[in-house]
Amino acid sequence: MQTDSLRARFRVSFAAMKYLHTMIRVSDPEATVRFFGLLGLRELRRFDNEAGRFTLIFLAAPGDDDAQVELTHNWDESGYGEGRNFGHLAYAVDDIYASCQRLSDGGVTINRPPRDGRMAFVRSPDNISVELLQKGAALAPAEPWASMANVGHW
Repeated sequence: MQTDSLRARFRVSFAAMKYLHTMIRVSDPEATVRFFGLLGLRELRRFDNEAGRFTLIFLAAPGDDDAQVELTHNWDESGYGEGRNFGHLAYAVDDIYASCQRLSDGGVTINRPPRDGRMAFVRSPDNISVELLQKGAALAPAEPWASMANVGHW
C-alpha cells in the first residue's frame, strides 16, 4: 500500500516538471547565432549582465519556443577546450524544495542547494549538470536548504 502511495507522489512530481533549455558556452556569440539561424532557429531574447560579465541568448525553432537553446558568452573567456562548451539542461519544477528532497532521498547529491528558493543544480551519474528552477516566484527560504549556504558553489 505504501509503495502505491510513493509511486503516485512521484508521478505527480515528475508530471509537474517542464523542460526549459539546454545551455552551451560560446566564444563568438554572433557567429553562433548566425549558425543557428541557418539551421532555422531564431533569437527569442538576449540578456547582458554587466556585473557578471556575461551574455545569455535564447534561441528556438519557429513554433517550438518551449524547447530552447541558451547560448552563454562569458566576456572574459579565452576559448573552451572540447567538452567544456556544453553547460546544462534546465527544468522548471512546481516545488524546488520537494524536488530536491526527492532527489536527495534517491541518493543524488545536490551540488548547489536551493537555499534561495529559486534555483538548484544537480549532476547525473555521468556528470551532466541539471538546473532546477522554481516555477513562478522564488519560495521563501526553508530548512534544511537555507542553512546550506556553504554547500555546493556554482
